Amino acid sequence: MAYGDGRDDETLRAGWHAFCDALKTAGDGAFKEANPAHPLLRADAFRFLTQNLGQAFPLALETKDPAYPQIHYFTHPYMKLGGDVSDFTYRQAWISGEHAYKITGKKGTARWFNLTVQGPKPAKIPGTDFAPLHEPFGDIPESNIFGHQIKTDAKGNFELYIGGPERPENWVPTTPGSRKLFIREAFDQWFETPTTLSIERIGMDAPRPMPTPQRMIEAFQWAGDFVSGIMRDWPEHSWMTSGGVCDPGQLNVFPADKNANDASDAKRGRMAANMIWSLKPDEALIVEMDMHDGFWLFGMNAVFVESMDYMYRSTSFSPARTKVDSDNVVRFVIAHDDPGVHNWLDTQGFSDGNLGYRNLMSQNPATFRTRLVKRAEVLAALPQGTAVVTPQERARQLQDRYHSIKLRFGI
Repeated sequence: MAYGDGRDDETLRAGWHAFCDALKTAGDGAFKEANPAHPLLRADAFRFLTQNLGQAFPLALETKDPAYPQIHYFTHPYMKLGGDVSDFTYRQAWISGEHAYKITGKKGTARWFNLTVQGPKPAKIPGTDFAPLHEPFGDIPESNIFGHQIKTDAKGNFELYIGGPERPENWVPTTPGSRKLFIREAFDQWFETPTTLSIERIGMDAPRPMPTPQRMIEAFQWAGDFVSGIMRDWPEHSWMTSGGVCDPGQLNVFPADKNANDASDAKRGRMAANMIWSLKPDEALIVEMDMHDGFWLFGMNAVFVESMDYMYRSTSFSPARTKVDSDNVVRFVIAHDDPGVHNWLDTQGFSDGNLGYRNLMSQNPATFRTRLVKRAEVLAALPQGTAVVTPQERARQLQDRYHSIKLRFGI
């Protein structure tokens, strides 16, 4: 074995110190104007940063080589990012258009699945002067496949090919600029099971090379940019650039004339809208939507637009788990404590946050209405016959939620 002379020590040390400096500066983002000076929100900002610190180097180094790809959950109950919706799972894999890949999997029972090939990341969001979102986001969808398009055997097993020669089925094309797979699965009923996935490069015949000092320095830089970017971009980037997000000047209402529903959204199979809410301790917000077809989801998010504590709290609803009133209107109550209604969205004690809406299987536009009321007057403000729950029924709901979320992620 040959031994070195330490010639890379100074560049490695400098790269590491630069990453640590970036992390230190990123923490200052917890005190930005967009994050109200509420003790729980300040703490949550650091939780958001430290959760994502935990995946900075898996994204920057451990899964980064497209010749040795791995599928990585970039959100789960202990790691939230990117405006994630509680009843989705989000996975990604770094790829290259120079290679072809095989994904081996088994379909679960989740209601919706989408895999998208993402292309190059532009310097600016197309049609705007805005820089794209931080890594690993901001790239452009190129091609996609939905779960119902994937052919399986009788037991649900399948092989899906990414890139390489065209195939008559179970194939998604790539381009020379393809750089990532973006994989989302959405769940409706409790206890639905996830699709299992494993990826390999076709022709892989040697071990992955060990990281060199230069490779580590590149990972330090990527990880530093990542932790800086998440604290810089959220939530303001979405206010400026997203088609379906209100800005703080429109509190407690969904955007009347905005939704995310362009060609890129079509490849991802979704429509989206978001509302910024702010509630005093004695207030609650009633959110109404005229019932419509499709597979829609509502999920509570915090100030940095990361999903709330969906494993333990009532922070999300889907059609199968929502009670619809007799006038065919869906009503949710956002409140700091349990008002006893079935469709309660828990703020987890936060004064401010975000409510996200996704529509996955319909182009019918949603009609939203909101009413700010005193918490003590919630039941009087709701129509007669609104579904209510006992404390025992709420406890059962939360137990079903807890066990179902663990099932989704194999916890």
